[in-house]
Amino acid sequence: MALLSLTLVLLQAQAPPTSLSARIEARIAQAPARGVGVYYRDLTTSDSLTVGALTRFHAASTMKIPVMIQLFRDWDAGLLSLDDSITITNTFQSIVDSSPYQLDVTDDSDSSLYKRLGQRAPIRELIELMETVSSNLATNLLITKVDAKRANATAHALGADSILVLRGVEDGKAYRAGLNNTTTARDLGVLLAAIANGKAASAASCQAGSDRSSIMTPRSSSRRAADGTSSW
Repeated sequence: MALLSLTLVLLQAQAPPTSLSARIEARIAQAPARGVGVYYRDLTTSDSLTVGALTRFHAASTMKIPVMIQLFRDWDAGLLSLDDSITITNTFQSIVDSSPYQLDVTDDSDSSLYKRLGQRAPIRELIELMETVSSNLATNLLITKVDAKRANATAHALGADSILVLRGVEDGKAYRAGLNNTTTARDLGVLLAAIANGKAASAASCQAGSDRSSIMTPRSSSRRAADGTSSW
């Protein structure tokens, strides 16, 4: 898959200098990527800057954001408790024909859950692993719990109206059929702003989501950038 770059900036800081747009476009012109999307919005002043913000990309691990939002909204609604537990399995159903598939531990940024197959893990822990170390196995377990269609609908309702959350990670048949999770820089910026502004869910849930997003390890951050080439 072609090299892909995606830049998201959501800063509560002073407005960028007037030359910032030109500087960004010049930097993009030097990049080997086929597509670059930049979305900047100052959450204090509403100042903004976009470059290719509507360009569609493979969502890779960024689709874990709407999944997390859906989980916290279900918690707010009393549909689940974060202390509820889920059996850890590595068998999932393709959205194409319901045939089983498994994740490859060597393609996952976290291997801890694979050592606990058959055991149970609380939703709270799975969210932590999904967001802070970008665990693919935790993600698929949680998507099965909330349903990708519901996470997608919630993202659209929050204003990220072109994001597509269709399935879990490494569904090879879906990938080959072109049924992929996709997004734009704007979509992700809107979702992150909704979390920061306390609109994605309750204030407590948004704070919890913000805390998890802010403590992503360097490894999980780089994993998100690389997922377009290594995770379907």
